[in-house]
Amino acid sequence: MKKILSTLAIGAFAFTATPAFSADDVTLQLKWVTQAQFAGYYVAKDMGFYEAEGLNVTIKPGGPDIAPVQVLVGGGADVVIDWMPSALAAREKGVPLVNIAQPFKSSGMMLTCRADSGITSPADFPGNTLGVWFFGNEYPFLSWMSQLGISTEGGADGVEVLKQGFNVDPILQNQAACVSTMTYNEYWQIIDAGLSADDLVTFKYEDEGVATLEDGLYVLEDRLDDAAFSDEMVRFVRASMKGWKWAEENPDAAADIVLENDETGAQTEMHQRRMMGEVAKLTAGSDGTLDVADYERTVATLMGGGSDPVITMEPSGAWTHAITDLALGM
Repeated sequence: MKKILSTLAIGAFAFTATPAFSADDVTLQLKWVTQAQFAGYYVAKDMGFYEAEGLNVTIKPGGPDIAPVQVLVGGGADVVIDWMPSALAAREKGVPLVNIAQPFKSSGMMLTCRADSGITSPADFPGNTLGVWFFGNEYPFLSWMSQLGISTEGGADGVEVLKQGFNVDPILQNQAACVSTMTYNEYWQIIDAGLSADDLVTFKYEDEGVATLEDGLYVLEDRLDDAAFSDEMVRFVRASMKGWKWAEENPDAAADIVLENDETGAQTEMHQRRMMGEVAKLTAGSDGTLDVADYERTVATLMGGGSDPVITMEPSGAWTHAITDLALGM
């Protein structure tokens, strides 16, 4: 499965870490708004790690109306952050996305349910309404339901899928028995809204055996044939991973850097520091290199959806170690 870059490209960026005389511009499109989920990149920018690699990096926040893959295809970014299910589904549809690095080792995705709904295990899902994010985040959920043999078309033996906004209102307002949450974000929004941990039942995708990779770095495949671009990505990944390791070791300071970069002023210190502590658990154990076993587990999960799998064939060329090998000096 390992994609091999052209000999020309590899030879051209086997270089020292000495910055270029003029900085090379790189634009990163985030999957969501400015928050500690992306702390490593803000740290790398603010601590001068990108500058030391001869890069001028622009970080573009995401939002509910921004699809990173569309931004990438449209030329609005050089590299994007996306979840692997979304990236592989897009690749099967003809968008040649390639994973060049995987800073997140573990999944933070959960279904969080009200305890008073009576749900104590996935067997209790049928007959209930479940909130699900879309925009590519729905794929792990749909694959899980398919593997459980639970219809997502409603009815007594199926679940009613509520297209969840990027908030937790449906569970607070009893519009859904369960909602999609991340360990580092929406779960705590529910707690902050007044429900306690005892009022909730959580199902982590990691624990259910259906975890898929999140928050990887993706580029368009044909751009990797360009030596100059591949050179930039090597330097970008190296500096980004320095940022992530610094953020893991200095979580409060990293959260403060995120807050300084939040132009909306919508984030709070308490929430971002708590988020950074949880995100550090997900990046721990990764040096940025995609673990092939994690990739294969993700593919198996997405293809294991019975009659309606997320992807229908084994992907080819969907990832490369060529960038991380050079970035990490392997």
